[in-house]
Amino acid sequence: MYAVKEGRCGRRQRALLCCVLVAAWEAVRGQLRYSVPEELPKGSFVGDVAKDLALELAALGARGARVVSPGRTQYFVLHASSGHLVTAERIDREQLCENEPQCVLRCELIVEGEMKVYAIEVEITDINDNTPKFRVEEMKLRMSETTTPGSRFPLRVAQDPDVGVNSLQSYTLSGDEHFSLSVQAGADGEKRPELVLAKALDREEAAFHELLLRASDGGDPARTGTARIRVAVLDANDNAPAFSQAVYTVRVPEDVPVGSTLLRVTATDLDDGTNGDVKYTVNKITDKALKLFHLDAKTGAIKLAMNLDFEEAQSYKLEVHARDGGDLFDTATVSISVTDVNDNAPEISVRSALSEISEDAAPGTVVALLHVQDRDSGANGEVRCSLGEGVPFRLERALDDYYSVVTARELDRERASEYNVTVRAADGGSPALRSGAVLALRVLDVNDNAPVFAEARYSARLPENNAEGALVLTVRAWDADWGQNARVRYRLREGRLRGAPLSSYVSVQAETGALYALRSFDYEEVREVELWVRAEDGGAPPLSSNVSVRLLIADENDNAPQVLYPPAAPGPGPGPGSGAGVGAWGSASGAWSWAGVELAPRSAEPGALVAKVVAVDADAGQNAWLSYELAKATEPGLFRVGLHSGEVRTARSPLARDAARHSLVVVVKDRGRPALSATATLTVVLAENVAELLSELGSAAAPAEPAGSLTRWLVLAVAAVSCLFLAFLLLLLALRLRRWRRSRLLPPPSAGAALRGVPASHFVGIDGVRAFLRSYSHDVSLTADSRKSQLRCAGGSCCDTLPARPPPDEAAPLRGEDAAAHRAAEPDGLPVSAATAAAPHSLPSRSPLAPVFDSPWCRVFPSALQVSFDGESVTSTCLFLLLYPNSL
Repeated sequence: MYAVKEGRCGRRQRALLCCVLVAAWEAVRGQLRYSVPEELPKGSFVGDVAKDLALELAALGARGARVVSPGRTQYFVLHASSGHLVTAERIDREQLCENEPQCVLRCELIVEGEMKVYAIEVEITDINDNTPKFRVEEMKLRMSETTTPGSRFPLRVAQDPDVGVNSLQSYTLSGDEHFSLSVQAGADGEKRPELVLAKALDREEAAFHELLLRASDGGDPARTGTARIRVAVLDANDNAPAFSQAVYTVRVPEDVPVGSTLLRVTATDLDDGTNGDVKYTVNKITDKALKLFHLDAKTGAIKLAMNLDFEEAQSYKLEVHARDGGDLFDTATVSISVTDVNDNAPEISVRSALSEISEDAAPGTVVALLHVQDRDSGANGEVRCSLGEGVPFRLERALDDYYSVVTARELDRERASEYNVTVRAADGGSPALRSGAVLALRVLDVNDNAPVFAEARYSARLPENNAEGALVLTVRAWDADWGQNARVRYRLREGRLRGAPLSSYVSVQAETGALYALRSFDYEEVREVELWVRAEDGGAPPLSSNVSVRLLIADENDNAPQVLYPPAAPGPGPGPGSGAGVGAWGSASGAWSWAGVELAPRSAEPGALVAKVVAVDADAGQNAWLSYELAKATEPGLFRVGLHSGEVRTARSPLARDAARHSLVVVVKDRGRPALSATATLTVVLAENVAELLSELGSAAAPAEPAGSLTRWLVLAVAAVSCLFLAFLLLLLALRLRRWRRSRLLPPPSAGAALRGVPASHFVGIDGVRAFLRSYSHDVSLTADSRKSQLRCAGGSCCDTLPARPPPDEAAPLRGEDAAAHRAAEPDGLPVSAATAAAPHSLPSRSPLAPVFDSPWCRVFPSALQVSFDGESVTSTCLFLLLYPNSL
């Protein structure tokens, strides 16, 4: 490989051998130039781009360097690991640059990380890979035997796509002494073979002549192509066809319709008959032109067979023969020039573009590289580019056909988070053709905005006695940034309230900004809370802002009025709001009572001030507005209370019949909902002096037993009586069973025991009733008339329970009655049973058993009844019946 550096002022011709790589480069305006032969295999080395541009190999891979070629086919690629430019496929020079003396391919190296572009030109040099080739393998000529020696006959030329020394260089002829070969050089340097008649022809000697035409190029080794020439000798043909002009020229626009006649060639022949018939053929034409044009053999009209394209070829040349029937011909050249039409809109190719850009990018940052071209020529190919309005970008020309889209000012994602930048291109044709491309660019967020609260200051009212954990209010802050930078978290700034940390009173939810009360507030202790809430975003570093929050504790009617005067009366314990040692008691309705004693003279006039009830309420506002009213008074019309002042005044003058001591109950109410109240009890004594007041108070010094205590004693008494009654019934049943059992085991009691034999000391008076202290067995006969009932006592069953003492001389009378009168009512010595048997004996009305037998119970059972009882049983029974005569 040989490297040849080209100067900036000119270029030198390079002659290279086959399979030799020639690379050339020049650093002109950032351009690289290399030279490689055609037909190299894929991946062949072209040039060391990294070295020539002084680029770091690591930077090429990291920054996304790549090679872009115009058109759809990419002929070169860049190896990022080595920095070498290599071929992407096999390159055929003749296919890319037909008939062009120099074939140059252009591409661009784009470094996306730096948004830079470098132009690269690669010249494709020719190698001798094509053999000269005739369009026909056999050429047929007709000559009259009268043709003059020295006459020249043009032959078809051979085609060799190679250029330079590898192109067609020479022709040679062999085969017959009658002909020789002459090679003429055309104006364009092309070699044109001509057959020269060297010796007169004789048809009788030879009717046909066979020749061999050989075409050779200058390659090493040389390549050769051949064609056979068959010359037929004819009879005399005096005149050859002649074109009206040697060169035909026409200019047609590239948009001429297919089938149009571009021009007509004409040739005339003075002969008659078949010798005067002229036919037109194309002697020399390229393969591309052969597809585009059609020559009418009879009329000489050249028509368009396919659409023309100025961008592919600007001119075509044809060589036309006019041949008569005697095979005489003439040659003319047809030159067709194609003029450009503005039929191609500008093409915008985005070579490199950013999809995202940070909003803090500096002005002038390249966001896209554009390649703009128009295949038209002249004014039709001049392109003007512009950007849409209202975008913070501008266009800058990078290379001849390259533009850079750069930022014109600082970006702000909060104003526009993305841009659709429209690039417009218009050519200079008339009318102008336009095209456009849209660049979608998203602006990346930078944490450049602090959270902003929805309100400059927050305030809320919180009723006192709130529940713990109650929602107070919600603060809300927005961050104009995006993503993590816009994630707002809330927290409470440290502070203290009444000596305790503020965080023990309220808390804020970090995600939602909801403010909660952690404890129940008391308006009488804390009336407002001032605190600060901080909102902080999730950026790095984070940005924050603060907002003031004012919590107003709203008063609730949770405090009953407190009576300051009269002073509190002593009670079981201190009431709410009372100091230690001050007595107050609650009523059933939740009000609190207070008591005091006042003096009012009996000579007081109506409206005289007696006392004043003074009360306060710890609440505020309407809940603390107090009103006074007289709820209860001993004499309702004697006193009145001021509704708002609490002053107790006389409503009238006291009268002599009015009691000396009056009790007034004053109710103090607030205006809360529901209203709370307290009562104050005033004792007003109508007295003229203090001594009279003290005397009145002394008479009422012994306080009555509370109603609750009396009720308790009544309940106990009823319970005790009930227990006694049940015991009596059980005892009665037991005695009855006992008597029934003894009646079966013992004989009937004998007579002889008399009541008068019992001494008076054996009786004890109980509420006017005598009861036995000794135990006796009695038989009692009860009749419907209890006053005539009988009693029989069995002396044998008597059991003295007291210490034995001599019997008295005579028995003591019952309840003080005369003992003699009592003995006179009964016969001496007769037992009770005998007296009863003799005549029913009625108990005296003054008898101790008279109440028993005269009770309603006895009247219920009119039939005779015998009861056995002892002294204690009688005493208990009689006592019960005396206390509760109707209980049975």
